Amino acid sequence: MWRELLPIGRHPDSRGYRRYAWTGADAECRTWFKEQAEARGLAYEVDRNGNQWAWLGDPRAGDAVVTGSHLDSVPDGGAYDGPLGVVSSFAALDELRARRTEFTKPLALVNFGDEEGARFGLACVGSRLTAGQLTTEAAHRLTDGDGVSLPRAMEAAGYDPDAIGPDPERLARIGAFVELHVEQGRALDLSGDRVGIASAIWPHGRWRFDFRGQANHAGTTRLADRRDPMLSYAETVLAARREAELAGAVATFGKISVEPNGVNAIPSLVRGWLDSRAEDQAALDTVVGGIEKAARAYADAHGIDLDVVRESFTPVVEFDHALRDELGRILGTDRDAALSVPVLGTGAGHDAGILSGSVPTAMLFVRNPTGVSHSPAESATEDDCVAGVLALADVLEGLATT
Repeated sequence: MWRELLPIGRHPDSRGYRRYAWTGADAECRTWFKEQAEARGLAYEVDRNGNQWAWLGDPRAGDAVVTGSHLDSVPDGGAYDGPLGVVSSFAALDELRARRTEFTKPLALVNFGDEEGARFGLACVGSRLTAGQLTTEAAHRLTDGDGVSLPRAMEAAGYDPDAIGPDPERLARIGAFVELHVEQGRALDLSGDRVGIASAIWPHGRWRFDFRGQANHAGTTRLADRRDPMLSYAETVLAARREAELAGAVATFGKISVEPNGVNAIPSLVRGWLDSRAEDQAALDTVVGGIEKAARAYADAHGIDLDVVRESFTPVVEFDHALRDELGRILGTDRDAALSVPVLGTGAGHDAGILSGSVPTAMLFVRNPTGVSHSPAESATEDDCVAGVLALADVLEGLATT
């Protein structure tokens, strides 16, 4: 499975992945998922929001145990973020069939669409639509950097954009959702564990800062006469680092757009996107509030107009405690057990977090030896990946045979 997926959407220069929603690379990944499902005799379907499902058992029976993740990527992302969960779901099913496991509940594998939000700027579009956290109207207003709307992109890929929207009937079929994911940090590497259980997802969001000044000639305009928004933006980037350090949080300006974007031109507009995450809501509010306050002070000092727009936000997600504890029991987290599986929080968002408000959800993490993610350097050893598959198989067996 890895050999088949590895070349899809891989950029020859960066060696990272550019698997953006509703593009050719995305279509290849979706074809791969369909072929994997059909090769195993699973009932394949695509829901109204473009999410792919593979079913073992009757979907209408209810109380289904579902696992999976996503196959799209951030710009120049790594091979494991998302695909590890999807590949592991198929591998776990293969393992359970080898054990001759007899399921008493339906089992489903899923590939959620547009989880990373790399093309349209909003993460977890497929699961947000399904859970009713993104309205059809708001989804139809999403556009990519080239001005292509989400409906137009879906239509070009052969899907009906008018069908998207909440899917409570599908959610009602699910008794538990367990997502396996490569850890996006080094907690497991530092503890020496191969697999961990998620406790919660930090609250996080994306904010757009628009600094508007005056375009002018870079060679003839005196420094004293300039209204250069790049200065205010640069000072805001540094302020974000300071505020995050003070609060024990994280804050990142990772995307920027400049107009007119000429080497010899003072910008008229600098647009920067802030990603910030913290352990609790109060800390996040403190960080973002501090960054905006600093940005407005810098803008005023340089004669710059500033608009701040919150583009997305996800509150803290406490995974279902009963399901989390059941995973711990299955994997032997008792003090007397031979296997210890740590429970840890994460600052990364996931489809499991979006679905947590609708169905019981849980997550398993697989050790990432470098802690690097959203990068071609993202990695996991084969032994750790196998350990993740076996842990997922044990969990699915424990949940779907009772």
